[in-house]
Amino acid sequence: MRHGKKFNHLGRKTAHRKAMLANMTCSLIEHKRINTTVAKAKALRLFAEPLITKSKSDTTHNRRIVFSYLRDKFAVTELFKEISVKVADRPGGYLRIIKLGNRQGDNAPMAMVEFVDYNEIYNPKGTKAKKTTRRGRSKKAEAPQVDAPATEEKSEE
Repeated sequence: MRHGKKFNHLGRKTAHRKAMLANMTCSLIEHKRINTTVAKAKALRLFAEPLITKSKSDTTHNRRIVFSYLRDKFAVTELFKEISVKVADRPGGYLRIIKLGNRQGDNAPMAMVEFVDYNEIYNPKGTKAKKTTRRGRSKKAEAPQVDAPATEEKSEE
């Protein structure tokens, strides 16, 4: 029976599941995207997104709470210094799950988990705007060249 089962236990004991999700979150913070099964990706999103929300306010208390979950100083530092700056204006939904198909060996459904703000293909707001086309002559062509007379004088000497 599934009475009171709020989240996927992933066929693991509690300590193994918490360690696995912490390691996956640290890898996600380090590499900005990871490949895993769909079930683990959904469990990872439930585990990681509250930690990312905590990282938006950089206090000692929040750092200690996040460190108690992740147990990796490098991951906590990068989460609070780099990632929290990028997701500061986002009200949630920091991770994206893209389904990749089935794994060759056991036909398990695979997915890629990535930060929404770190993908330039799907996030057009993060990339630079295209330059507009100019119809007239450029201003560089109209302005007289300052370097040309100086080079001629040098060549005459």
